[in-house]
Amino acid sequence: MSLIGGIRPPIAVLSVLLLTLAGITALTLGKPDNVLVPKAVLTSQQYIAEDGAVALRTSLDESISDLTNTATLFNEGQPVSADTVLDKVGNVYQKWRGTAVVEIKSGDLLAARGESVPLSAIDRSKLSAKDGLAPRMVRMDNGQTRLVILALLSWKGQPQQLLVASSSLTFPGVSLSGGRAIGVVDSTGRLLSSHGNLDAKRAQQQLKSFAGVAAKKAEQNPITAKKPGSGGYTGVSGHLTGDAAKSLRAVGGYATLAAPVAGESTVASGLGLTVVTQVDVKERTSQLTRPAFGIAAAGALLLIGGLAVMLLLGTVQRPLIRLFLESRRLTRGDLARPVTVPKAGEAARVGAALERLRQQLRGAPVDADGPTPRKGLGARALLAVCAVLLLVWSAPLMLVLNRADSSVRVPNQIVRDQKSRTATVSDRVRRALNEGHADLSAVAALIGDRTSADDMRTVLERTLEDHQRYQSLYVLGADGTILAQAGHTPHHTAGKGPSSKSLEVTGEGGKKPVITATAEAPGRDGAAVVGEFRIEFLNALLSRQGMGDVRVLDAENRVIGGDSGYLAFQKAPSHLTALLGKKDAYATVQRGGTVRVAAVAPFTGGGEAKVLQWKVVSWQPASGLAIPEYSLQNRTVLAGLLGLTAAAACLGWLHIVVVRPLRELARQAETLAGGDRKTVLYPRHHDEVGAVARSLELIRQQLQGQRRGRDGGARTPAEVGRN
Repeated sequence: MSLIGGIRPPIAVLSVLLLTLAGITALTLGKPDNVLVPKAVLTSQQYIAEDGAVALRTSLDESISDLTNTATLFNEGQPVSADTVLDKVGNVYQKWRGTAVVEIKSGDLLAARGESVPLSAIDRSKLSAKDGLAPRMVRMDNGQTRLVILALLSWKGQPQQLLVASSSLTFPGVSLSGGRAIGVVDSTGRLLSSHGNLDAKRAQQQLKSFAGVAAKKAEQNPITAKKPGSGGYTGVSGHLTGDAAKSLRAVGGYATLAAPVAGESTVASGLGLTVVTQVDVKERTSQLTRPAFGIAAAGALLLIGGLAVMLLLGTVQRPLIRLFLESRRLTRGDLARPVTVPKAGEAARVGAALERLRQQLRGAPVDADGPTPRKGLGARALLAVCAVLLLVWSAPLMLVLNRADSSVRVPNQIVRDQKSRTATVSDRVRRALNEGHADLSAVAALIGDRTSADDMRTVLERTLEDHQRYQSLYVLGADGTILAQAGHTPHHTAGKGPSSKSLEVTGEGGKKPVITATAEAPGRDGAAVVGEFRIEFLNALLSRQGMGDVRVLDAENRVIGGDSGYLAFQKAPSHLTALLGKKDAYATVQRGGTVRVAAVAPFTGGGEAKVLQWKVVSWQPASGLAIPEYSLQNRTVLAGLLGLTAAAACLGWLHIVVVRPLRELARQAETLAGGDRKTVLYPRHHDEVGAVARSLELIRQQLQGQRRGRDGGARTPAEVGRN
């Protein structure tokens, strides 16, 4: 017999699968869900740590890039004093805690702004080395840590100078509401800086404890640290659970600073820093199900599955095996005993045909009366009955039982985190637009009335290469003439002078909105440097794991950008209407046909982007969150799907391998018993049905021999030739 063919393997596999599924059902659906902190809350802390790591890495990389690019722009112009350099740097960028200019050869401090820069940490004799100008972490006397950034100022005929800036390890735009604390950890587990709710001694100790654990976990390989196929954050990240005090449990997340593209690195991601967060959440015990439910479901499956298996054994397997034995008996010449005919179905038809063939082998004529098979369910109908029985168990689990309705409880921490993350994204978009305008202002400040078009084009091309946020950069004269241009063809209207707005949005009616920043060039009599932002750059800022759908809306609540498919300038979804009038960041649970967690965060803070009056909205269905009610629903649906899959696979296997060949065999057996001696019978499979087919072929040959004997042994010319 074939290893995968025959009547026995499908039924045996079905029995094993149903027994296994019954055990799984009893264990998973009968296990009480005494969840203290839902997994969704823990995962949310990981996402917030990732948001903090992205914000810190972006801020540090931009600070390094901005200082380096600014020094390059100064080097290409006429020599200026150290005070002029720091004044222009301070006017364009307000991000550094302190700046200074030092003459490299003598070490003299030429100018300084802000807090004292730790110049003692700079070895001027090693600046010409390979990594001599690399940023470095410096611990101040007050215990705080600063990132010190270096850039060269070099003019022909002038002593080389060193432009130095210090930046703190802060998290621009990361919301710390709701009693959250956040910190930066180095590779040794030392807490370099911390922010947020750290008034209580317990909170400080817990954050330090999380810092040590996070530093050890950060040593993992980012590829092997996450589950295969999980995707998401390119660095190492996870969640942490700390001590409990009364009804509060400390939970947190960690994330290493990682480049936005996996496998690549940036200056900030190479510093070996890790972001760790901590917040107290209220523990809540909730028992959603009882062991009796799982045991009852498993018992019902055993009862229904046992009935289906017994039906297959009694009405398909045993009759078919009996036919196999009876057909073998006839081929051996044992014709004395009548064939035992099964009760109904295809097996009864084959049995009746075998009995008629037995009589014909004993000399009875073809038209002699034989047993008449009783009417009943065929093999296909029996399989359908078994499928219905198993569907009776699977369908309620998939569609009815343990369903989470609109009253499902969404943890308050999830709502707060959705609000916090939306506010973080909103501030991130605002800062990115402000940074873009500041870059243009830095370029515009160095374009004088003597700067040639070629020099302007060179500066624009370098700026476009250094900052991927722009799709087009150009210098626009007061009369609307484009004096120099880099990147894509501008969307500027010919003959129109520079806009009076620092930031504006055009392109309504087109496929993409056009976001334009304008910075006046002081030395060009009304000329300005104009940059058009790539909409893909804006959309990339919105793409954060675990936030659901995110959109940027303008002052008229029209969609400007999003992290997934959208139409430019379309109205915001109707379910957000109640949120759009909020003046501050706000989040809520929307109930009804679909339970959603939704949040809105208008632009707050200063900068040129504030005039846009944009807002960021986000929403995600609660069914996608790992909260107990939906986890139980998903496990219940999975059990039903597994039952349906097992039934479909095994019954389908049985239909293909046994039932279809058996139906064809019944037709061939009846044709042979009716007098057809010419049709050769071939077995389809090496199993019970195939064995009966081979026996029928032998019987056909015996009947042919009997007929030739009665005809006097006459042979055809073909038969003579074969001899």
